[in-house]
Amino acid sequence: MSDLKKSLFTGEQTKAIHAGETPDAVSGASAPNLVMSTTFVVDTEAGFSVESMEDGAYVYSRWGNPTVHQLEEKLAVLENAETAVAFASGMGAISTLLFHLLKAGDHAVISDVAYAALSEITNEMIPGLGIEITKVNTSDLEAVRNAMRPNTRLVYVETPCNPLLRLTDLAAVAGIVRRSGAKLAVDSTFATPLATRPLELGADFVIHSLTKYLGGHGDALGGAILGRKEDLAPLRRKTSIRLGGCLSPFNAWLIMRGLATFPIRMRVHQENALQVATFLEQHPKIRNVIYPGLPSHPQYELAKRQMKNFSGMITFRMENGREQAARLAGKLQIIHYAVSLGHHRSLIFYLNGRDLLETSFKLSTREQQQSWDDYAGEGIFRLSVGLEDATDLISDLQQALDD
Repeated sequence: MSDLKKSLFTGEQTKAIHAGETPDAVSGASAPNLVMSTTFVVDTEAGFSVESMEDGAYVYSRWGNPTVHQLEEKLAVLENAETAVAFASGMGAISTLLFHLLKAGDHAVISDVAYAALSEITNEMIPGLGIEITKVNTSDLEAVRNAMRPNTRLVYVETPCNPLLRLTDLAAVAGIVRRSGAKLAVDSTFATPLATRPLELGADFVIHSLTKYLGGHGDALGGAILGRKEDLAPLRRKTSIRLGGCLSPFNAWLIMRGLATFPIRMRVHQENALQVATFLEQHPKIRNVIYPGLPSHPQYELAKRQMKNFSGMITFRMENGREQAARLAGKLQIIHYAVSLGHHRSLIFYLNGRDLLETSFKLSTREQQQSWDDYAGEGIFRLSVGLEDATDLISDLQQALDD
């Protein structure tokens, strides 16, 4: 891509549509090609090295694929990163980063509440390899500072965290991590590049589940790590290729198609979520609502400073949550009772606190338990507000809540 063309990418929507894409040189096709080949004809004189993939040389799709590379370029522009590596899922990206950075004798600081599969792998598998893990509430800067050790190699933050929607001050944490010589990784799936760019706040790596807001349509799994080339080139060469969690070109193509409308979608997600959150906050059956765009959010000032878009995720609590979940699942007509998030359609699911604390978030201190109780208590509903008309979503919730 020419420097001139890159200089024209000033708007988020322009970036989402054009970054990483050029008309096909042979056919003139405007839309990006879908290259499903697993293997490529190689120039015997030129030879091949994994490093040459950065220059567009392809041999085998586990090592690199033109369609996947287009997606990686687009993601890098949106996140203002030097480069990106795509994976078959968000968890594929997370696992690769952990296995690449950590070895026996190392120590990592991990958000005590984060994506459940991350929590579980750092409860069991990673410590089983001789790697020490300390779980902390990363919104508590003193807790992060106290957790750092001479052998700390990684601090892993998720903001807003899943499912509490608790925030972490990334610039402040980056300062702590930088002084220790460790690396800072940030899962920014809930925020997206339209809200927060962690690299600009001092992070070394950004992780996204492309399955969620970036793909946006609930039809393609994917994940990505973004950062500096000097960090990600060896990650691709030494770990990603060997673990084999490569993204399907077809899924890459679907995610690129979704990204074309990404900024537009995020504006509607936020507009709808704010209306729905305001409705829920005023409903007599709702105990409390957590949404970064509401003044009632405990970290509203940080949200305004760190997030340019408040996204479409809401959590709320009700009395007898488990029983109410069965009621809502049976009565909601527009909103689907289903897991996942960030899709064009609205999704809701009840997360039982006791189950999560036993299987995923094994909180170890009184302060951690208190923070969980403040946000979630015995359990919360996680509502991913989609792109339907907000008035219809509110009507659907009202008829399900009021009957």
